[in-house]
Amino acid sequence: MTSSGMTSAPIASLTWRVALPISIGMFFNTMFNVVDMLCAGFLGTLELAALSISFPVFFILYATASGLSQGATALTANALGAGNVALGRRIFSQTLILAVVLGLALSALGLLSSRWAFRQLGAEGDYLRLVTSYMDVLMLGGIGFFLPVALNSALATQGKTKPYRNFLIAAFFGNLALNPLLMWGWGPFPAMGVSGIALATVIVHVLGAVYLWRITQRTGFSEKLSLEELQPDAEVMKSILKQSVPAILNMLTIAAGAYIVTWHVQHFGKEAVAALGIATRIEQLILMPAIGLSAALIAIVGQNHGANHTSRVREAWTTNVRYGVGLMVIGGALLIVSRHGLVGCFSENPIVREHGGNYLLLAGVTLCAYPILFATIFALQGMKRPAYGLWMGLGRQVIAPLLVFNLLAFTWGWGLQGIWWGIAFVTWSASAVAIWWGNRTIGVSPSPPLISHR
Repeated sequence: MTSSGMTSAPIASLTWRVALPISIGMFFNTMFNVVDMLCAGFLGTLELAALSISFPVFFILYATASGLSQGATALTANALGAGNVALGRRIFSQTLILAVVLGLALSALGLLSSRWAFRQLGAEGDYLRLVTSYMDVLMLGGIGFFLPVALNSALATQGKTKPYRNFLIAAFFGNLALNPLLMWGWGPFPAMGVSGIALATVIVHVLGAVYLWRITQRTGFSEKLSLEELQPDAEVMKSILKQSVPAILNMLTIAAGAYIVTWHVQHFGKEAVAALGIATRIEQLILMPAIGLSAALIAIVGQNHGANHTSRVREAWTTNVRYGVGLMVIGGALLIVSRHGLVGCFSENPIVREHGGNYLLLAGVTLCAYPILFATIFALQGMKRPAYGLWMGLGRQVIAPLLVFNLLAFTWGWGLQGIWWGIAFVTWSASAVAIWWGNRTIGVSPSPPLISHR
């Protein structure tokens, strides 16, 4: 899709055209994680809990990569919307350098600190051994999680969302094939248990980076980057980080939120932790269409904001919210009706099924709040105003849960059910703030300048 298409095509059709491949890709990405959970469940409840408890630490790696991509996509889209192709290429080349540096740095940090982090979540003995054996392999391949999303930033900003969708679909099937080979040691492969699940993840992401590199080198404004363009440019890197760091920190608040939820839930046993891991992955699966819709906003809003089409910026946001809420009404109803059966696909443990079903009952009536949150955050990111997402994340993921979970679960004695109710209350409260703030700012704020010297 050309830049003119992004700034002139009808918003309704443009939204679906950009968002549908993202939603399909995210569905397969979530199914990727579902397959990992199913495979861990075949190994045992302890292995299943090990993957569940690893999520907050692993998400730090994913969140940093995703935040970098969001910031780069917003800047590149604004540059292309303003007709500055040379700046767009420069932003992309510097994003790749940052992806390599951050990937290596966070992998090293994770290898050094993960054992301490998991001990804080109650992991000891075999439980700690399993979770660290899984995470150590993922961290050794950390750069493989950064490069695909960094490469995708050049494609997504042009509305070209199909290549990344293709990668995620292929990754799902590759992971589906590799998991049993590596965890059970079929044929010539040694039995690696949960480490094999991690190795399969690393392999498919590295191969995906190779595929996306080849696509970007022959597609649109990002084709045939020269060695000169790949030289570090401090000013452009600074501009990318200025947009990316708030987005990264916002994503990290999700990791912090998952850590906070897991810390509270682990007081009620390993079955509760396993149920949390299962239920949140099911919830993520239902949320995929809304997330895909919202993710499309960065490129759509970015290009239109760069071109000073403020009315189209606002229309993109309101259209996205309406579509997302409508989809989640349907998804929530389906989730409530099928919740016990869905949890039962992952575990036959009756305690796990009960806890997971209780979580999903409340999740079913909370789903409609998420599209409002997602659309507002991504629209403001496209407008080069990422700080809102950070403050919203701190409030919704960290401050409010610490207050509400302790009050409901322990002070008022609601137990585990208090945590589930707390998640619903905090999410709906945050969505009310999001709709108020978005209505005040989206499509009415002036555009900050592009990078000054380009």
